[in-house]
Amino acid sequence: MKKAINKSDIEKIAKILKAEKITFEKDHFRLKITNPEERRILVLEIYPEIALGKTRGILVVVYTGNSHLQLHNCSGFVVSEELAEVTFVAEKADQLSGLVVERGASCSLYASLNRDLISSDFTQLGVEVMLSGVALSLAEEVLDPERDKPDKSG
Repeated sequence: MKKAINKSDIEKIAKILKAEKITFEKDHFRLKITNPEERRILVLEIYPEIALGKTRGILVVVYTGNSHLQLHNCSGFVVSEELAEVTFVAEKADQLSGLVVERGASCSLYASLNRDLISSDFTQLGVEVMLSGVALSLAEEVLDPERDKPDKSG
């Protein structure tokens, strides 16, 4: 089930990321995050409800000097003061995708992970796979618990 993103959520996200600027532009929120020490600027746009083809959903967009990332059908997010980051997730069948935005104006994208990876024994995984599992396991609290139940239709 998708959780709507509202102004209060945006304020929480902006606080964790220490956004330099927050604006609302017609149909989306825009946050500017800067890291002068490392000369990085990241713009985070969150569309609380937008047409995504034939359906509507939440769209999260990241712009940096050399990248443009989008997470369609965002189903939830988790803020972490300790890690100074916000993790946005999208669920589809038995797969997860996540976009992690950091206070230091950097981001990471993890796409199409097998859902069971986030509850795996990370010590049994290769480092490349382990990183994505650990990163998205932080968002487990906002995932749809119904997706963990076995399919009884067939």
